[in-house]
Order: sequence, then structure tokens, then C-alpha cells
Amino acid sequence: MRKFMVVLDDTRECLNAMRFAALRAAHTGGGVQILSVIPPEEYQHWMGVADLMRAEARERIEAHFGVFAKWMREKLGVDPELVIREGDPVAEILAQVNEDPAIGVLVLGASHEKSGPGPLVSQLTRIAGTLPIPITVVPGDMSKERLEAIT
Repeated sequence: MRKFMVVLDDTRECLNAMRFAALRAAHTGGGVQILSVIPPEEYQHWMGVADLMRAEARERIEAHFGVFAKWMREKLGVDPELVIREGDPVAEILAQVNEDPAIGVLVLGASHEKSGPGPLVSQLTRIAGTLPIPITVVPGDMSKERLEAIT
């Protein structure tokens, strides 16, 4: 089964990327893999503090995942998979894509801010030609109705 991999982070545009991935998976018989990356700067402190911060980050990720997973299961019949990695977000996204051959599409949400689409979209679209899968960039300000219409 082809999976739509979507990145779970603290951005507003993440919500539209989640919706798009779930809707596409539901309409095509695919799956959803939700990847969240804990950046190294979040836990480079004293050993005990680092362990506590890492655990708190995982709890926060699992709580957010729980909300998205419940919606996907109840509304769309899609049972998402959660993957949590630690390190540089772009490197970890690339590693996950390379390690899981079932991933067929990377779905990213783009910010509509004047500063640009966001660091992940900027960095990954620059190297899109070298990736083994396509990237779908979902506008962060696209309405829920429009997302449903195009998926």
C-alpha cells in the first residue's frame, strides 16, 4: 500500500497537509505515515534535563498525533502510523523516505506568510529533483472545502 508521509510540527499549515494526506489516502486506498522530528537543539542540555525535554517532546507529539489519528479513523477510515525521529528535520525526512519503500508521496504544508513557505518546503523543494518520490505542497491558507474538492 502506498503511504502519504506528512510532517507533524507546530506550524499552522501542518493542519492542511494532514487533511490533504488523509483525504488522498482515503480516496485512493492508501495509508498515512505521520513523521515528527525532534530537532537536536531541543535537548542539548545537561543529561537529566535533556532526557526530560526529550520525553516531554514525545508526549506532546503523541498527543497531537492522537487528535489527528482519531479524526482520520472516525471520519475517513484511515489508520495513520506515527514515526518519531530525532535530529535535523530535513535529514530525518530524507532518511525516513529512503528507509520505507512504501512511502509514495511526501506532503508538506506551505506557510502563506510573506517570509516564505517555511524552512522545510524551501529546503526540500530545492532538492526535489533528487528525491525518489514526489512532493505535494499544500497551501496553508486553503479552505477545508477546497481541500475536500481537490482530493
